[in-house]
Amino acid sequence: MMRESVAEIRDRLGDQAEMVCRHYLPAGRREGNYWLVGDIHNTPGRSMYVRLTGGTETLSGKWTDAATGEFGDLFDIIESRCGLSSFGEILREARRFLSLPPPEDLSDNLRPTKSATNSPDSARRLIKASQPMIGSLAEVYLRGRDITHLAGLSALRYHPRCFHRPDGSDKVETWPALIAAVTELSGQITGAHRTWLTRDGSGKAPLGEPRKAMGSLLGNGVRFGMQGEVLAAGEGIETVLSVRQALPHIPLLAALSSGHLGAILFPPGLRRLYVLRDNDPAGNAAVARLCRRAEQVGIEVIVLMPRQGDFNDDLRQMGEQALRASLRSQLLIKDRAA
Repeated sequence: MMRESVAEIRDRLGDQAEMVCRHYLPAGRREGNYWLVGDIHNTPGRSMYVRLTGGTETLSGKWTDAATGEFGDLFDIIESRCGLSSFGEILREARRFLSLPPPEDLSDNLRPTKSATNSPDSARRLIKASQPMIGSLAEVYLRGRDITHLAGLSALRYHPRCFHRPDGSDKVETWPALIAAVTELSGQITGAHRTWLTRDGSGKAPLGEPRKAMGSLLGNGVRFGMQGEVLAAGEGIETVLSVRQALPHIPLLAALSSGHLGAILFPPGLRRLYVLRDNDPAGNAAVARLCRRAEQVGIEVIVLMPRQGDFNDDLRQMGEQALRASLRSQLLIKDRAA
């Protein structure tokens, strides 16, 4: 008797997508052409949606988690819900569900590939699923850092239930999160940065890694303001927003790490680069690398130094007016008026 191929098993599952969801994701429910549930672990909610009917572009059984940007098919749901460790076991369970004989070949090499969940597409889906920052816990968090000039920050968003999975762990938690869009020079979104927050927005969530980025970051960054002849670039979002608090008219870029700061791409027409330095060894090395690259292409470089550990420390300890005075004293005269 001819045995069904992996593709045929996948198609059979897709034909019964609603029954698969009712069996493996019973905490969800059907709405229109989708099965809605909190996540692939069957948490109650609406972040994950499974397509129940086929079409020319979207096949039944495909799912996306809007909170994390993850996506997959019904094989992934069976794997997660049954705690399986090999594709052979997944095929066996799928065939059991479909009342088919066990498979003859249990090779993991048969498993179809899928795109990485850390891709730019995943980042774009996460940003699309997020909400405006104003009026959210993300705004509460930034105001708690004395960052209060929040108008016009289109690069920042908020997600009330952003998934967090520690590296190497199957445990998943949901926390509110500040979401930042990472863009290339043209403005195309290439990545996203997540800062998970406490339930009341008073600080970062009590996680081992409360900050993570996804997508394509190298050379790119989180941008504030229109790029032109002058740009100020630093590592962290809060550091950059603290400088924006004191100097609201200067275009800014947050590279998200010291390593990425040293590798940012320079906008066409850039003539002066202000580098926002953090007082630590990693920051020193990144600044040195960035300065060398800029000077090699004829860009004038001016390093701005905080008095404390970083510019957010300065803002919180010195106040906005004192930080503005400190920064203005380090600007070139031709930029002070602007």
